[in-house]
Amino acid sequence: MRLNGKTAIVTGGGSGFGAGIVRKFAAEGARVMVADINLDSAQSIATETGGIAHQVDVANDASVKSMATAAFAAFGTLDILVNNAGVTHLPTLMEDVTEEEFDRVLAVNAKSVYLTARHFVPHMKSNGKGAILNIASTAGVSPRPRLNWYNASKGWMITATKAMAVELAPEGIRVNALNPVAGETPLLASFMGEDTPEMRAKFLSTIPLGRFSTPEDLGNAACFLCSDEASMITGVAMEVDGGRCV
Repeated sequence: MRLNGKTAIVTGGGSGFGAGIVRKFAAEGARVMVADINLDSAQSIATETGGIAHQVDVANDASVKSMATAAFAAFGTLDILVNNAGVTHLPTLMEDVTEEEFDRVLAVNAKSVYLTARHFVPHMKSNGKGAILNIASTAGVSPRPRLNWYNASKGWMITATKAMAVELAPEGIRVNALNPVAGETPLLASFMGEDTPEMRAKFLSTIPLGRFSTPEDLGNAACFLCSDEASMITGVAMEVDGGRCV
C-alpha cells in the first residue's frame, strides 16, 4: 500500500497506459480521479477501481479548471498529478502534416502540462508537497522517422519536466517523466501507420527485450516515482522501453 491515503488524478486514464496507472495506484491505496475526454471509458475504469470519473479536454483551460474544482471538491487535496493524456499524428513526412494536426498534437501533449500546472501547482505549493508525473516517450529521446512533430512534442515534455523540477523543488514538489516505448494501447496502430504482423515485427526488432511496453509496466514505474520511496528523485525522465534507447 505504497500510496495509502494519497489522492491522484490521471489524465487519459480511461484506456491504455493511463488505465494501467489508475489500476496500480488504486491497488496501492490511492483514491484516483480518472480524467478522460471519453467519459464512458473513464467511468468504466473508475467503477472497476473504486475511483471517480471526470470528463476533461486537457487542451482547454476552462475544462482543466473544472477538473481541478471537481478534484478538490471530491478529495479536499491533491497529492499526485499524472499528465498522461496524449495524441499523435499518423506517420507522415513532416511537411505533409496538416496545421490542424500539428496544433492538436502540441495542444494535447504540451499545452496540457502548462494548463494543469496553472491549476494544481499553487495548491501543491500551499501544501508544501506533491508529485507530478509527465508521460513522455522514447520518441522524445530517439525519434522515429515520420513521427516528426509527435517526437518534438515529447521532447518538449521531457524538457518541461526538468524545468518544472528545478523550479518546484524548493516548494517540496517533485516532477518526473516516464518514457515508454510503443505499447499495447489504442495509439499503437497510429504510431505504426497500420497494425500488421510485419509492422509489429519491424517495431519489435528495435526493442532489445523483444516486446512492447504494457499498461502494467507503466503503472509499476509510475507508482514508484509518485511514492515516498522516490522522495529523493526529481527531474528524471525514466525510460520504460526494454532497452530501445540504449
